[in-house]
Amino acid sequence: MSVFHFKKFDVVNERSAMKVNTDGVILGAAMTILPSDRLMLDIGTGTGTIALMAAQRFFDSAQDVSRTIKPDFRIDAVDIDEPSATEAAANFETSPWAGSLKAHNLSLQVFAQKESEIYDLIFSNPPYFEDSLTAPDERKSVARHTSDGLSYRDIFEFAKDRLSEGGRVSLVLPADQEAALARYARMCGLHLFRILRVRTTPRKNPSRIVAEFARTRCIEPVEELLTIQDEGKYTQEYLSLTRDFYLFA
Repeated sequence: MSVFHFKKFDVVNERSAMKVNTDGVILGAAMTILPSDRLMLDIGTGTGTIALMAAQRFFDSAQDVSRTIKPDFRIDAVDIDEPSATEAAANFETSPWAGSLKAHNLSLQVFAQKESEIYDLIFSNPPYFEDSLTAPDERKSVARHTSDGLSYRDIFEFAKDRLSEGGRVSLVLPADQEAALARYARMCGLHLFRILRVRTTPRKNPSRIVAEFARTRCIEPVEELLTIQDEGKYTQEYLSLTRDFYLFA
């Protein structure tokens, strides 16, 4: 059995169409989570890793400030791929936060029709290979290609009606989609308030972004830069970001 061990939870990493990956871990560690959050939604959950990281951060924060967790706190996680949703559900069940995590084997469109909740945080590591050749494996293709189903446009369309007044949308995507992402978000009444640009080494341009959006217009979005490795070693900034999750950090 393929199992990825984090500090406070394990992720069985066998059946999901998309495995545990650096993009997802960075999103889970970097996205904004507030003490007032009560409902979160993970779109395209895969193994459930990002939802588990969000749960850990929320409950760790509650302990740090001696805050009582309200029983209605929940993270919904949706995935159109049945093996992925089943694996996520199993990973949730073995975690310390099993009672607050729920996996749904549904497309976002069907989920929107069945559920009417308003979310404080909507997050996703969505497909982004819009112009690339379709992967030979059909399930992985659906997970990776926006033309097969989910895209950031679908996420924003959902969020414009289902995001709380003070809520956020947090996405990790290729850096070259930054302008189009912000433009479509504005069409849905959402505005960039924070962006983290991610580069693999100091000599390379950023290849990924973690972009966060809210209903309130921000004059000067917060801009940050994360470098993952330098001279073959993880940077201190990357280790600091992931230290609550990775065993090696």
